[in-house]
Amino acid sequence: KGIDGKWELKYTVEDNGVQFFRDNVENMCGFKLGDARPFKFTTNSDPYGWNKGIDGKWDYTMYVENGYIKDQDGYNIKTALREIAEVHVGGEFSLTANQNIIIGGVTEERKPIIQQLFNKYNIDNSRYSAMRLHSMACVALPTCALAMAESQTYLPSLIGKLEETLDEAGLRHDAITIRMTGCPNGCARPYIAEIAFVGKAPGNYNMYLGAGHAGNRINKMYKEGINEEQILSILRPMLKRYAVERHQGEKFGDWVIRAGIIEPTLQGKYFWSHGDENKLDTPSGTYQIYW
Repeated sequence: KGIDGKWELKYTVEDNGVQFFRDNVENMCGFKLGDARPFKFTTNSDPYGWNKGIDGKWDYTMYVENGYIKDQDGYNIKTALREIAEVHVGGEFSLTANQNIIIGGVTEERKPIIQQLFNKYNIDNSRYSAMRLHSMACVALPTCALAMAESQTYLPSLIGKLEETLDEAGLRHDAITIRMTGCPNGCARPYIAEIAFVGKAPGNYNMYLGAGHAGNRINKMYKEGINEEQILSILRPMLKRYAVERHQGEKFGDWVIRAGIIEPTLQGKYFWSHGDENKLDTPSGTYQIYW
């Protein structure tokens, strides 16, 4: 606490390492901690669709674009959720950290009724590309006073233009995280997206690449101050190249590093580093988790 004026735990671990943190915790607790158990992150998205819980009931994770619930342009998600709530008496509605909704505690009897409402209002997740399902944006302009560019109101249309390329390249069902914020505060957590945009001025964004799909590596700035025309001219050929060159199961964020398009950020303090400044003295790889 208060080491070098840094008050957050993440900085303590980042600056001093896991063993330093572990030793100090054990010293304060008065006993030794057990050995670390093996684990592996594979994604930082929500488990979309129907999932059965240990209680025998069903949950449905429904994608909500940028967390914005409003009837518009024939997409009546607000009306649909109201009707689902009316038939799902005593059930659960939960908000996720990825701006989506989990309709929980669904019995076998209610499941087909709720699915019927999904079909009626065409709000089933199957209508979306995997990139859109893995997208997120903050409110930004014109609502947020801190924003310098649009985000929530712009990202959906940008993804729509990229989806044409995704369809051509056969990537429509391949998950690629893409996020956008209106300022560097990063409320939509753009720095752990494989493709990210941070607003710099209206219609002008800094572009970041190379984060781990599972959230195990932050990205690095690729281009500064670019507009939509430049964004599309960069990403369209890059996505087509990824479709051809990727290894089996290789995620976009890992491929751009292997392809030499961007350097990996292997520790948070190397976020702005390039070349020799970006190298670590310890063994590392693009899949390594450092925190």
